[in-house]
Amino acid sequence: MRQFQVPQFIDIEDKIIGPLTIRQFLYLVAGGGMMVLAFYTLKFIFFLILAVPVSLLALALAFYSVNGVPFRKVLANAIGYFSKPNLYIWKQPRNEPGKTPRPVSKAPETPMFAKTPTLTESKLQDLAWSLDIKEKVE
Repeated sequence: MRQFQVPQFIDIEDKIIGPLTIRQFLYLVAGGGMMVLAFYTLKFIFFLILAVPVSLLALALAFYSVNGVPFRKVLANAIGYFSKPNLYIWKQPRNEPGKTPRPVSKAPETPMFAKTPTLTESKLQDLAWSLDIKEKVE
């Protein structure tokens, strides 16, 4: 019977370019490309204003994780949260004057502890005696 080796670490991305994964490399290249483009097209003060957030975003996307969740997923969840409406209103159903409310079916009322035997003094003495006997036997 032939044996095959099963891959062990399939949830870890491969390091393609030095110590970086391909995703990290692409984030850094995109951020660097945007900064080079801004350097040659904008004045220096505008370049600095644009370069700081772009470089921080590129570094965060490449390396930062929040509680083990990659920053790209945190950013996607934040964008989804802020772009969707978040107003939740509960409307209580009204009873209209002409309609009668539907009766709620109830389970038969049986006491929960109806079958629990009561403990009398003689039963308590029997129980204490049986426990004493078991202690002495063991």
